[in-house]
Amino acid sequence: MSTQLDPLSLSADLLYTVKTEGNADPLRERLATLERSHLDRALTGRKGKLAFWLNCYNAYAQLLLEEEADDDLFDGGLLDEWKFFARDQIPISGVWLSLNDIEHGMLRSSKLPWGMGYLPRLFPSSFERQFRLGTCDPRIHFAVSHGADHCPPIAVYSPRDVDEELDIAIEWFLEENVSYDSDEAKATIPRLFRQYRGDFGGTSGIVAFLREYNAVPAETTPSLEYERIDWSADLDVDLDGNDVRR
Repeated sequence: MSTQLDPLSLSADLLYTVKTEGNADPLRERLATLERSHLDRALTGRKGKLAFWLNCYNAYAQLLLEEEADDDLFDGGLLDEWKFFARDQIPISGVWLSLNDIEHGMLRSSKLPWGMGYLPRLFPSSFERQFRLGTCDPRIHFAVSHGADHCPPIAVYSPRDVDEELDIAIEWFLEENVSYDSDEAKATIPRLFRQYRGDFGGTSGIVAFLREYNAVPAETTPSLEYERIDWSADLDVDLDGNDVRR
């Protein structure tokens, strides 16, 4: 475990500690009390910001879900789920953030969780403007854990290798969740592609993304069909409260 107040190491250590069921309290305290100037020096590049916020999100998503586990967190339905993700309960460098702030503010470069990825978040804070990614990287949708079905295994991301590590997560996800019908030239894809269509650059961007990761043949331009919702099953919602699924 890191003994220095290095924000990048702290975020990685926090997620590793959560994954291994260790005592995360000292690391949470260090992240909460980081000097803003120290965080600014650490998060100067795209890779550092990407790894830091992915690790923070996945660590706190698991921690907060565990802390709320005995309180029947989602018995109230969509409203309780929305409150959970919108509530400021993550202290970093003297600022209280929500899970939504990290995912949609920092990682998606200030976009709303609705609007199919085309609408910006209004009035982002100065902290968000300072530390968010410069542009939205759609690959984050295959790395943040919502504790639901089809989520990739939670990985600890490093600034040096974050791009390669994200590619591995994407390849796993697409192999498990995308099917291609060569007879009809049709790809059936998860609904997150529709929910965040603008992040991928629209329909043509989704097709290019699928080609890049070998989910469809490189020479094809398939039609897209989104996974259907099984209304006959017990219904649940994703942890952003934006899409219904089993």
